[in-house]
Amino acid sequence: MEGELAHIGAGLAAIGSGAAAIGVGHVAGNFLAGALRNPSAAAGQTATLFIGIAFAEALGIFSFLVALLLMFAVG
Repeated sequence: MEGELAHIGAGLAAIGSGAAAIGVGHVAGNFLAGALRNPSAAAGQTATLFIGIAFAEALGIFSFLVALLLMFAVG
């Protein structure tokens, strides 16, 4: 029974990977909207774009690791 619950928990933790994809879409979309409004300031915000994408992807990777730990280490 405990192993089955670990798989359910792993599935719930894997939702974070999808949430990370949504987060990256928001970061990139907001950057693009701002760049289209003020093209001269877009070059100065590129580093901030990459930092935001990296943080969103890191959260997705962490949720994936939690899902793997729940599937294989618990049970």
